[in-house]
Amino acid sequence: MDIEQGIFNRTERLVGEDILQSLQSKRVIVFGVGGVGSWCVEALVRSGIRHITIVDSDKVAISNVNRQLMATTKTVGRVKVDALKEHLLDINPHADITALQMIFDETTAESFHLEEYDYIVDAIDSLRDKLLLIECACRTKAKFFSSMGAALKMDPTKIEVAEFWKVKGCPLGAALRHKFRSLKRRPARKFLCVFSQELLPNLGPDNSVDAAFAPTDTQEGNPELANHDWNARKAQINGSLLHITGIFGFTLAGLILKDIYNKSKE
Repeated sequence: MDIEQGIFNRTERLVGEDILQSLQSKRVIVFGVGGVGSWCVEALVRSGIRHITIVDSDKVAISNVNRQLMATTKTVGRVKVDALKEHLLDINPHADITALQMIFDETTAESFHLEEYDYIVDAIDSLRDKLLLIECACRTKAKFFSSMGAALKMDPTKIEVAEFWKVKGCPLGAALRHKFRSLKRRPARKFLCVFSQELLPNLGPDNSVDAAFAPTDTQEGNPELANHDWNARKAQINGSLLHITGIFGFTLAGLILKDIYNKSKE
């Protein structure tokens, strides 16, 4: 028995050899490997996905340790994607992991060649770049899934999945829809999002934010959302916990696995 046969023995028992081979053949790119994206990638690799590109420009900070997979006191200061790649190869040495320390924005978007992937995952927190990724991903044939805001939440039972325009109670989702409306643009197709309507108060220090993307209460029907602003480049820094960000990430991975499973059964 080779190493991958051993690693994925339980996976194959559940889905069968053909679907395991399908999992191993798919190409996935994940943008943002923080509290949500790192756990999404973990689940994908442990489930049999071999070909994964991980994209993030940041280095591990001490404040990441409470919720990000590769963040420990020993990895503080390391490039996130490099630390995560090392961990993923410890799980499956045969995995094909491409680590890109980059930002997805208007200057780099074309360099990612999104059309080459079967699945695209958005777990970034810059509103401007998130909006651009949504537009670019929805123009490809790849299946696209997006994480909305995972901060300021405690109750795991309130995490949901819905189509982007049906996401409710999420300030980041509201800000994105507001921006699309103000630009008089829409994503080229529908896509699913992971979100939660729970919104707890932030007890930490105030953050300087750009109100340019804040939705109005008349557009979203919720005055609380109108007062929750989002910075163009980086989301407001809010409190967050692993059990929530991890479930967001695992749910994104689950959506990919479910899609592969269902298509293989057709």
